[in-house]
Amino acid sequence: MRDAQEDAPLYDAVRRVAGRQACWLHVPAHRQKAPRGGEQLQGVYHLDLTELPGLDDLHCPRGPIERAQELAARAYGADRTFFLVNGSTGGLQSLILAVPGRELILPRNIHRSVCAALIFSGADPVWVDPVHLPEFNLSGWVEPRCLAATLANHRSAAVLMVRPTYCGLAGDLKALTALAHGAGAPMLVDEAHGAHLRFHPGLPPDAMACGADGAVQSTHKTGGALTQAAMLHLGRGVLDAGRLASAFNLTQTTSPSFPLLASLDLARRDLVREGRARLEEALDLADVLRRRLARCPGLAVLGPGDVPDGFLDPTRVVVATRGTGLTGWEAARVLWERYRVRVELATPDLILAVLGIGTTREDGLGLATALGDLCRREGRKPLSSPAAWPPRPVKRLGPRAAWSAAWRRVELSQAAGLVSAELIAVHPPGLITVCPGEEITSGIVEYLARAGDLGLSVHGAADATLRTVRVVDF
Repeated sequence: MRDAQEDAPLYDAVRRVAGRQACWLHVPAHRQKAPRGGEQLQGVYHLDLTELPGLDDLHCPRGPIERAQELAARAYGADRTFFLVNGSTGGLQSLILAVPGRELILPRNIHRSVCAALIFSGADPVWVDPVHLPEFNLSGWVEPRCLAATLANHRSAAVLMVRPTYCGLAGDLKALTALAHGAGAPMLVDEAHGAHLRFHPGLPPDAMACGADGAVQSTHKTGGALTQAAMLHLGRGVLDAGRLASAFNLTQTTSPSFPLLASLDLARRDLVREGRARLEEALDLADVLRRRLARCPGLAVLGPGDVPDGFLDPTRVVVATRGTGLTGWEAARVLWERYRVRVELATPDLILAVLGIGTTREDGLGLATALGDLCRREGRKPLSSPAAWPPRPVKRLGPRAAWSAAWRRVELSQAAGLVSAELIAVHPPGLITVCPGEEITSGIVEYLARAGDLGLSVHGAADATLRTVRVVDF
């Protein structure tokens, strides 16, 4: 009997409707034709349709979208799956809106989209500090003992964890989920970087396998879908599926992209059919790459021995560069300009290479050869240890109250002791430095001043130069 996972019902429906001859008197205005000079995008334009007969409605699926989501739910071990067209952002916001009026326990290395969800929902954040790896200046997972202590004082809370992190770090989600459920709290998971985990036993177990109640994955990051295409998976029995569907309808566009939706259908089929074999190749390549880079003087490569109490996704190759005398930014710039090697992320301390289902052996060995040559030609006196992040600030107001309050603009140098009226997230590393409602400390002022001097990108702040900040005008 034919395995239903071999089907791609949504992609097939889009292809059929797109191929019909008709008088097209509806949006989108391009009528399936790319603008002059954009012929390379013609295939995308051809499939860019609206909710026509034979397709479906993302907000009330009863046809091929419904069938495609059911196949995805089965593939990921979920009770129900929702397709997302605005990345994990909308999915995380849907999850948080589905548990309104509650405290939310979450780690400080959460994505900034969650801060927006706190403002939308009015949920009150209860922060826990993740493990810090000083050699790589990385934040990791939350330890079970830290969550247990927090739950003891916040029994009515929901819990949201990041797993895995951008750099592939993951904690013991089964233990964390058991603690949350023991306290009557649902476990939500930002699994944006883990759409591939379920498809190879050599990877950390995924959120649904660990008993999570809801998880959001950026399928475009590691699953092979088009950028912005993501999935929200619902576990069995704890979250109200109807309430989650209502929250989903609030956060998703009413004009979803059918190329994005169809790419989710194809990505799921491809992962089920070929994911294990292709991830096996990526893992083998990652092992070769780590062994070669470990021989390069001045480089430190993140490995399982650096995370004895957690898990590491081996497809994320994290390389600290400070021992060579180069910042991660400098190394990434030279890798591109001299060797035509692109890495996923560069920070003052490291570079990150992602080996996915489409990575070739030439890609991985090209990085190894380039870094080896770079170390020989560019090596200098090692840089000093990375600067520590400022201590977590004290919360004075809830995020929603602070965001909605009257505010005034002050010079950053004068902001110590005042309460932030805006989100400030410095990238890299992209973690929340200040959430609305938190007191801006002198340490945060110094940290933000350094970030401005280094030219780091700033997300959330009205003044991207960080010369001024918005504070609550009590």
